[in-house]
Amino acid sequence: MLYYLLKYLDGMFDFPGSALYQFITFRSGMAFILSLLVSTLFGKKIINYLRRQQIGETVRELGLEGQNEKAGTPTMGGIIIIMATLIPVLLLARLENIYVLVLILTTIWMGVIGFLDDYIKVFKKDKEGLKGKFKVVGQIGLGVIVGAIFYFHPNITVRDTPSILLETGVTSKFDIKSTTTTIPFFKDNEFNYGQLISWMGDGYENYIWLIFIPIVIFIVTAVSNGANLTDGIDGLAAGTSAITVVALGIFAFVSGNFVFANYLNIMYIPNSGEMTVFIAAFVGALVGFLWYNAFPAQVFMGDTGSLTIGGVIAVLAIAVRKEMLIPVLCGIFLAENLSVVMQVAYFKYTKRKYGEGRRILLMSPLHHHYQKKGYHESKIVTRFWIVGIFLAIFCVVSLKLR
Repeated sequence: MLYYLLKYLDGMFDFPGSALYQFITFRSGMAFILSLLVSTLFGKKIINYLRRQQIGETVRELGLEGQNEKAGTPTMGGIIIIMATLIPVLLLARLENIYVLVLILTTIWMGVIGFLDDYIKVFKKDKEGLKGKFKVVGQIGLGVIVGAIFYFHPNITVRDTPSILLETGVTSKFDIKSTTTTIPFFKDNEFNYGQLISWMGDGYENYIWLIFIPIVIFIVTAVSNGANLTDGIDGLAAGTSAITVVALGIFAFVSGNFVFANYLNIMYIPNSGEMTVFIAAFVGALVGFLWYNAFPAQVFMGDTGSLTIGGVIAVLAIAVRKEMLIPVLCGIFLAENLSVVMQVAYFKYTKRKYGEGRRILLMSPLHHHYQKKGYHESKIVTRFWIVGIFLAIFCVVSLKLR
């Protein structure tokens, strides 16, 4: 809203400084600062309110050191992240931008699913929370909506490459609807999902959505569940997610800027640069939340936060056509997911074969394994952050590593 006010002041009165609204970098910086202030200044009030309402975490007995001390810690802290993200975005972003609208929808949609899960756990005293099938239905629903928007909306395009710089210096535009994505680490690294059904022959282009939307559903579901599993010890999910989102912010900025995209020889995605404002606000919200969530945590994000984080990361990766980088960029989420899948699968296999279930890890998800080995929470979190930073930098370097 401030964006439109500044635009009006600049157009009508040439108000000093109002032209700054034109620069994504300025609005992104302001969004980060504002979200950081909102999350830190209002976070304490929200935590106190949650504590007064006795919205505390019910801790299951897992035999972990320091576990009992966490009982009663306020949960649903994801509300802080959502609020601190949406306020700056509504004030500073261009709200007619389709990418921004999709990210706002994702934040609210996944936030509601997570809130329902936390509400059932806290007020209905049901430790299982929202039944898994309902969570999956919600994730699938978001995947269908996001996939349909990305496929059908006329303003979601890519610039046909290479763009031709004419002798006059005017750039010819070839903005096209496409399901093209990026294959990391390879030269001429573009892949169109339509190739998966090209065997259908003439007219297959009309059915690409049948493969594209299920892929979006899978990515949204997998990443949101990965973030959910990572949220197990103080500061882990918020910190690793902030690192991941910063990398996606770099991708969004360079992909949405013709000069940088042309220099890096990467896909230019018109209008995608505006996502940088949302990303800056989201990172600020995560960092501000860490103020209270770092060990020893004064608040937990709950599913309200973790599902929202995962959904936003998934949609961002799809929007900047970097979803094939997710296994590397979200390596922490992947490791946490795989640790649970492998643990459960091996336990069931050995129970059938030997009559007694055996385990690969001392406990899953992976961070609990290290807790069982005697590592302190802070050490585990810090080392996971270091791994996350390494993976994020490696992914950013991949822009030229081809």
